Amino acid sequence: MQAVTLGPAGTYSHRAARAVADDVAFRESVTAIVDAVAGGEYERGVVPVENSIEGSVAESLDALTEADVSVVREIVTPIRHALLAQAETFETVASHSQALAQCRDYLQREYPDARREAVASTARGVERAREDPSVAGIGHPANAAGDGDEVELRVLAEDVQDRSSNATRFLVVAPGDERTEAGGKSSVVVYPGANYPGLLLELLEAFAERDVNLSRIESRPSGERLGDYLFHIDFEAGLYEQRARAALADVEEIASNGWVRVLGSYDTEHVVY
Repeated sequence: MQAVTLGPAGTYSHRAARAVADDVAFRESVTAIVDAVAGGEYERGVVPVENSIEGSVAESLDALTEADVSVVREIVTPIRHALLAQAETFETVASHSQALAQCRDYLQREYPDARREAVASTARGVERAREDPSVAGIGHPANAAGDGDEVELRVLAEDVQDRSSNATRFLVVAPGDERTEAGGKSSVVVYPGANYPGLLLELLEAFAERDVNLSRIESRPSGERLGDYLFHIDFEAGLYEQRARAALADVEEIASNGWVRVLGSYDTEHVVY
């Protein structure tokens, strides 16, 4: 099996993807990853969906809304950032926007004058640090070691994330026809196609009345018009369960003017690197 995830090699997504497949390919955006799986180019894709410090990854939510894919697995991994550079002095810190945000307090405290540069991935920020001695990268400490003729970086500081509990959820996506009802969690996307007082309460009650716990609910712009939203809902039950099917039937009735996209049921795996 071959999986595709955010590249280049050495990203946290790459580390999560290695729990899925030995053969890992790379793309520069989540949208490209999801589209590659939906188009049959790869069997699996691994995308970050939520961080314990910075919250949801909007691009991932939007990509899952647009493409015909399923979610078949969830991987949770701790994120331990290090500051990597050729020397102790530098002018710019480059990394993925989420990583920069996860280290915001540290950078402001220790390097208030350093410019922040958002790049496609943490590994891409480390590449910038190898290429330019005036740039430091934020990434996994193992990325400091050079490969072949690459410049070896110094680990100036480890665990620079603002909270020691920093962790990221990754979703493993598969083609839509591999959607399954088996698993301990499920994800759906709901576009009600309506807006009236009590709409959100009705959606919540569909689950609450059947003792189904919601682990996450988040609204995203539908893209149809300003003020129009859809909802990403994760709940702690498999779609094989009667209570989950009954709740989903109510949700589909509430969203009769819109649509409900079932991403599937799956189990969670905790992976430490």
